[in-house]
Amino acid sequence: MSSEVHRRGRNWFTAMGVLFIVMALIAITRDLLIWGPEFVLDFFLNGEITNEKISAGMLVFGGIMIILGFRKKMDAE
Repeated sequence: MSSEVHRRGRNWFTAMGVLFIVMALIAITRDLLIWGPEFVLDFFLNGEITNEKISAGMLVFGGIMIILGFRKKMDAE
């Protein structure tokens, strides 16, 4: 009875996606602790480009990078 171990190896897309998500969560958490939930929600909903909107974009971009990383690895197998 033999079992094969599939190692994912190094995946640049997944690593960068995790990095983007961690950085966005740090920024949003910092703003929540400094300003409070009401102000952060106002920053999300106003018409200006704010740090919170950039962080939300980083979350989306990080998720896309992770999905691309898994897809790229699956195509290689």
